[in-house]
Amino acid sequence: MFPLFKKKQSPPADYSFLKADMHSHLIPGIDDGSPDMETSIGLIIGMMQLGYQTIITTPHVMSGMYQNGRDKILQGHEAVKLELKKRNIEVDFRVAAEYLLDDYFDSLLQGNEALLTIKDNLVLVEFSFVSAPIDYKQKLFALQIKGYRPILAHPERYTYFHHQPSIYSDLKNAGCLFQVNLLSILGYYGKQAARIASRLFKENLVDLLGTDLHHYKHLQLLRDPSLARRARELIGNATLLNQQL
Repeated sequence: MFPLFKKKQSPPADYSFLKADMHSHLIPGIDDGSPDMETSIGLIIGMMQLGYQTIITTPHVMSGMYQNGRDKILQGHEAVKLELKKRNIEVDFRVAAEYLLDDYFDSLLQGNEALLTIKDNLVLVEFSFVSAPIDYKQKLFALQIKGYRPILAHPERYTYFHHQPSIYSDLKNAGCLFQVNLLSILGYYGKQAARIASRLFKENLVDLLGTDLHHYKHLQLLRDPSLARRARELIGNATLLNQQL
């Protein structure tokens, strides 16, 4: 027998309410994100299908692994833009960087290197997943002395902070904006990261949501309509900075 009624399909995930994504790794071959141009274009198209109008990609900058200089990042960005134009794909595709707060970052500040910003003076930074820099407050202060404002990438993923609830207020007081990963809400990085992400929303500490998109597995998970709905619920009446980018 044939079923009389087909199972109703959920509408596709829609993140157009965010407008912009400001954390991804879409420049080919430059870090642990997209390995080649074809993948980069495919991921960008996938993000457009999810409703993103602006994509600000943020390659890693870290000593010993991805010591990407400003010129190398800008050249990679330009190559992707040219390929998008060649294929008549219209999207606002920009570039910044995700800076690990390490000794190399210190040298960039000391050398007055112009950092790649998300917008205006906003700089995306991250801590090591092993441990926070002992002098992270000094590093954040030094960044602000140079006229920048730090956005801390995925604070919910630093497991060494999970049992230090006051640390998030301390980081906020140190001048940090917080960017939470969408996939943290889904539990992709573990139950604890999901719990902390929810808590940060409840305490109105979240300023930005980012995909942190690296590969097609991430994209497939982002397509889950329940994730988009949950993100809307967590945001509630709050205003995130994504729409202002």
